[in-house]
Amino acid sequence: MTAQTIKMYSEKEYLELEREAEYKSEYYRGEIFAMAGASYDHNRIKENLSIEIGVFFKDKSCQSFSSDMRLHIPQTGLYTYPDLLILCGKPELLDDQADTIMNPTALIEVLSKTTSGYDRGEKFHFYRGIPTLKEYIMIDSLSISAEVWAKNEDGMWFLASEAHSIEEYITSANFDLKLKLSDIYAKTKDLS
Repeated sequence: MTAQTIKMYSEKEYLELEREAEYKSEYYRGEIFAMAGASYDHNRIKENLSIEIGVFFKDKSCQSFSSDMRLHIPQTGLYTYPDLLILCGKPELLDDQADTIMNPTALIEVLSKTTSGYDRGEKFHFYRGIPTLKEYIMIDSLSISAEVWAKNEDGMWFLASEAHSIEEYITSANFDLKLKLSDIYAKTKDLS
């Protein structure tokens, strides 16, 4: 048996490939990881969040981006695609391609069976290294459950809000934003 050699890529090579690819991939420490497709409920939740958050920020200085906007974390070298990204203030872009943001204010991930551990663990650890990040919201796509994690003035992360029934809502710690779980999970197939 011979060991498989893993092809390593530079960030430049990754970006060249990614910008031409028909599917999205994450990049970390020289390796490229193809992102799997998402379930009906995952996509419905993501769209519901996009609508609610987009309307909330419509006439405000912050703006939201869907999962097609790439995020780069220079401190770790990770390139990834959060389900939603909230940016307040002027965007800090990686280069003149304007397809990679580096200064999000809040990130939202819709958890799935295959990503939940990563999104709650290593990815959240990477996200906490972003100096501009103030909030991380996780919405479960397998059960009715949502959490808002926020960073206090001392840089410590804490659970700011959580909800586990369709009648409840979560509250943003940094914006005057309340999200009803009935709106987040509207028209989901297995959860509503």
